[in-house]
Amino acid sequence: RDKVYISILLLSVMCLGVSSQPITDSQRLFSIAVNRVQHLHLLAQRFFSEFESSLQTEEQRQLNKIFLQDFCNSDYIISPIDKHETQRSSVLKLLSISYRLVESWEFPSRSLSGGSGPRTQISAKLTDLKTGIMQLIKANQDVPEIFTDTSTLQLAPYGNYYQSLEADESLRRTYELLACFKKDMHKVETYLTVAKCRLSPEANCTL
Repeated sequence: RDKVYISILLLSVMCLGVSSQPITDSQRLFSIAVNRVQHLHLLAQRFFSEFESSLQTEEQRQLNKIFLQDFCNSDYIISPIDKHETQRSSVLKLLSISYRLVESWEFPSRSLSGGSGPRTQISAKLTDLKTGIMQLIKANQDVPEIFTDTSTLQLAPYGNYYQSLEADESLRRTYELLACFKKDMHKVETYLTVAKCRLSPEANCTL
């Protein structure tokens, strides 16, 4: 009986070894990129929550009302309008949109990076994420395609980025930056997660 058990165990191990697929370079790069954007999204949520908690209730209400009527700079980057369109988008399209979203924060992130601790690392983390996404774009191009830094959509910094502002306007700008940063990192996390899932044919990539 013991011999039969051992034989079955060995057969199971052998089958497991045959069915297991080695992790490809693309899968490894995707895992790194997803981990990086998840970390940035968590930081964005934390910064926004900390800022909101420092406001009076009426200030929160007014700023939220203004933000809902306003736009983020990155809204000019064409992206899927809902989860269904996201799921229908190609891997390369999701990567390209993610790249542009991350790139759009290169200037504004300097304002986000004020202070100490994790905030000082935002710009560097965005650069690392952007570099990783570019590697994925190159690895997943089915046909030769020019995709350089100069071909991406260049967005102007947020409206009041370089100006000296009154207290109320400064408060609004900070709220806008943090809210938009959180929104965009959530988008990038979603797009990269769906794109990564596409590498596993048997995976369920529903949102």
